Amino acid sequence: MQKERAAIVYDLRSSWVVREEILKAGGFPIRDRVGHSFIKATMRANDAAFGGELSGHYYFKDNYTCDSGEIAMMLTLNLLGNVKRPFSTLVADLRRYSSTGEINFEVEDKAAAIAMLKREFADGRQDELDGITVEYGQLGDKAWWWFNVRASNTEPLLRLNLEASDSDLRDRKREKIVALLGKPCP
Repeated sequence: MQKERAAIVYDLRSSWVVREEILKAGGFPIRDRVGHSFIKATMRANDAAFGGELSGHYYFKDNYTCDSGEIAMMLTLNLLGNVKRPFSTLVADLRRYSSTGEINFEVEDKAAAIAMLKREFADGRQDELDGITVEYGQLGDKAWWWFNVRASNTEPLLRLNLEASDSDLRDRKREKIVALLGKPCP
């Protein structure tokens, strides 16, 4: 009998590397909204073994889907104790794409700003799982990029995350979106 692939939940701000690595390890990736309540509910609904957020929160099925930095740290230390290579070499390949990190904007009408982005980038693949995510191209293409703009769950801000196949493309697309949303918060 073939063992079922483990479901792994990750938030939509995460690099495309996350999906690639889950698939490479034989898992079943599930992209979800940002926030612990969404991640944990999706984990339970899909009997997921693990969930993680870009913010560094890690949820384990065996820990009742509770966030545990301690379990994540112990697993990392166990890995490091079993290999004779620096941690930096173990994660170097995970930084294969160029991302902006999270950029925040104070926008008076968040819904209108997201609607404007939806119109402006209508030629891209879009979804509204959390704010607006737009994708151009796909992995394996010479040039691809994607972005997500969503309202913060905790602050009166819009948050932009953008990733591209290379830093030049990332910078060009970031500047285009910044020109549309206004000056980022310091």
